[in-house]
Amino acid sequence: MVGGGQGAYIGNIHRIAARQDGAWQLVAGAFDVDPARGHAFAAREGLDPARSYDNYKAMIEGELSREDRIDAVAICTPNFTHFAISKAFLEAGFDVICEKPLTATLEDAVALEKLVRDSGRFMGVTYTYSGYPMVHEARHMVATGQLGEIRTVQVEYPLEWMATAIEAEGNAQAAWRTDPKKNGRGGSIGDIGTHAYHLAGFVSGLKLESLTADLATFVQGRALDDNAHVMLRYQGGARGLLWSSQVALGSSNGVRLRVFGDKASLSWFQEQPNELVHARLGGRTETIKRGADDLSEGAKARTRTPPGHPEGYLEAFSNLYAGFAEAIYAKREKREPSAIGRDIPTAYDGLKGVAFVDAVVDSASASNPSWLKPIVV
Repeated sequence: MVGGGQGAYIGNIHRIAARQDGAWQLVAGAFDVDPARGHAFAAREGLDPARSYDNYKAMIEGELSREDRIDAVAICTPNFTHFAISKAFLEAGFDVICEKPLTATLEDAVALEKLVRDSGRFMGVTYTYSGYPMVHEARHMVATGQLGEIRTVQVEYPLEWMATAIEAEGNAQAAWRTDPKKNGRGGSIGDIGTHAYHLAGFVSGLKLESLTADLATFVQGRALDDNAHVMLRYQGGARGLLWSSQVALGSSNGVRLRVFGDKASLSWFQEQPNELVHARLGGRTETIKRGADDLSEGAKARTRTPPGHPEGYLEAFSNLYAGFAEAIYAKREKREPSAIGRDIPTAYDGLKGVAFVDAVVDSASASNPSWLKPIVV
């Protein structure tokens, strides 16, 4: 692991997820920009001191010299560092698991995705919400025509944690997220809007034709947006609406997706992640629950406990790690992956996310409202 040391929220999530199914073991790391803090953290994690490194370059050099070298690296650092670290590990022959967004710039995202293809290495990107069983059930229902022709998609990701200028009060997580040099061009749209965009496309199967966006910065002094509204036109004629906000009081990671077809609709809300609401035209509305016997293979593969025992965010994240492990094993063994290793977010999904953010910012920056097409959909 690179980054994700003491006090890093996302690093702890990665470690829990990696360990959940026993498919991964944390054996090496460069956990902090301060080597002393990083080494202290590694000691608390029980790592061999010889495999606690000052920085990622030392880690690559050290691991390449070992017969029991790492299989992959998890990159849990701020956005602006993703490209250099990922590139270095890929070029050294390691598989990579990276936080989203893939990179801070579109140019870097294009180059990194090409490097993944050319190198033959695996790269997973942690779009967490595609790890939920009922999200996979929704994807299956759309793909098998149970909603009919898709007409509209509505997706939102509101939260309130940056409703005040906490970056000016010493909050390190907020500080880099509001710095264009470290976060990239998009604020809320890059941090959480990319999650919403990936979720909408993952479930609906639709490809974006064009978009028009309105970005707002409500907290005075910020250089990046903290609220975004984006209208979406999909190939084939469907329409969509995306909202992301870091200043929505009363909302705590309130991810919600609704997909409407000409035969039925689906609704999924992360705060009730074990349920999927299915409404038929002129018929009944039913709540489909995780663990039901007649769910799709993809949903069943990502279910651990019987119905009634809640599964949530940590299990969804763990499903990504289980899927990444299975995809790597399948590639080594030259076979097709099992269900858990299919339909997982990879470098190409990461590239699409960065292209989306770039198009949103360009659209919102135009002097007149404009519809723009991302370079990758």
